[in-house]
Amino acid sequence: MYLHCEYAWLGGESARRDVRIGVVDGIVTSLEVGVPGERGDERVAGVVIPGLVNAHSHAFHRALRGRTHGGSGDFWQWRTPMYALANRLTPDSYRELATAVFAEMALAGITGVGEFHYVHHQPDGTPYADPNVMGHAMVDAARGAGIRIALLDAAYLHAAIEKSELLPEQRRFSDGSIDRWLDRVDALGEGGDGWTVGLAPHSVRAVHPDELASIVGSRFGRVVHLHVSEQPAENAACIAATGMTPTEVLADVGLLGTHLTAVHATHMTDRDVSLLGGAHAHVCMCPTTERDLADGIGPAHAMASAGATLCLGSDSHAVIDLFEEARAVEHNERLITGTRGIHRPASLLAAATSGGASSLGWQSLTPEGVAVGKPADLVAIGLDSVRMAGFDAGAAAAHIVHVAAPADVRHVWVAGTRVVRDGTHTSIDDVAGALRSSIEALGTL
Repeated sequence: MYLHCEYAWLGGESARRDVRIGVVDGIVTSLEVGVPGERGDERVAGVVIPGLVNAHSHAFHRALRGRTHGGSGDFWQWRTPMYALANRLTPDSYRELATAVFAEMALAGITGVGEFHYVHHQPDGTPYADPNVMGHAMVDAARGAGIRIALLDAAYLHAAIEKSELLPEQRRFSDGSIDRWLDRVDALGEGGDGWTVGLAPHSVRAVHPDELASIVGSRFGRVVHLHVSEQPAENAACIAATGMTPTEVLADVGLLGTHLTAVHATHMTDRDVSLLGGAHAHVCMCPTTERDLADGIGPAHAMASAGATLCLGSDSHAVIDLFEEARAVEHNERLITGTRGIHRPASLLAAATSGGASSLGWQSLTPEGVAVGKPADLVAIGLDSVRMAGFDAGAAAAHIVHVAAPADVRHVWVAGTRVVRDGTHTSIDDVAGALRSSIEALGTL
């Protein structure tokens, strides 16, 4: 397959014109710049970029969109309807919902997702006959939608760092002990075609320091993701119980490193920033969720400057729009600093692509921009909308990050296979209808 692209982003702030991309067995095998198309090439209008990677998702939260946004209170009040929804899911209903959610991601240019998966067992905590049936449902859903998935299997053992007993509504999340969780994750294997497995101790409040320490020797090369300092109350409880912040706990037990992704990292001390940066850890910012839940604004620039790698997630799916997540990182910090241009557009676009891939352990996908030798996970962004009118190739990254929207996504390929054509999913005819029916099946909140 040869794609002759009007423009392609190969890294940096600009895009190159007339780029011919050769693809064999799902891998980019050649790049020619400034050349005419040849007979048999597929002509691709617009600008082609690597696939966007959503590093943090809770697929079932999509059913909360619009039904919780008008509420009052804070994160802790929002958890009540979220837990109620979680306890209605069955393997079949979750597969149906997640397939539609992942298809919505594909339409938005997302070719891979890190699914932070914690709904494991029956509502009373009893395992299913196949204790990984819910995880397999997530993998099936991603396959059905045509995107890659890192199944980030979550451990959830305690209600809080100062309270070991789980709340009744949390029982289906728990395996009862860290060893039983690790045994269940090991039973998943290493993944397969288009999917991988990672470890996701939910948070310091749900997995206590001694349990986190036991993960260090049981990682076996898998990535580790967890929520870190999302809420001030989380930090206060952790300091009261341990004398340390959550990040300091991670450092103390030996979990920091390039394999680790700290999700949110909103309420950080200077010491926390230094620790994450010094370990070259990943930090996953989820700005649309963080602002929807009134969580706050994390120090993204400080962490990146200290050495951390930024990536992005849509988390609760208030919207599924990684362009918005990327520009929100910059816009949020503009609001609190009074300064523009804190993050280069190219660095934000890298966070939405290579940063996310790196955080999920997909090292083969990590170079900035379309590159030879990498999987042909590609997205074509149209330039024919009112938003993209006036596109300047010399400032392509800025146009993509600060202007584009999911509605501008025209075509998507995953490993060279077309998933979206002319803005329409190639295997799911009516994604909106699939979302509507799967959400309605879960009932009112």
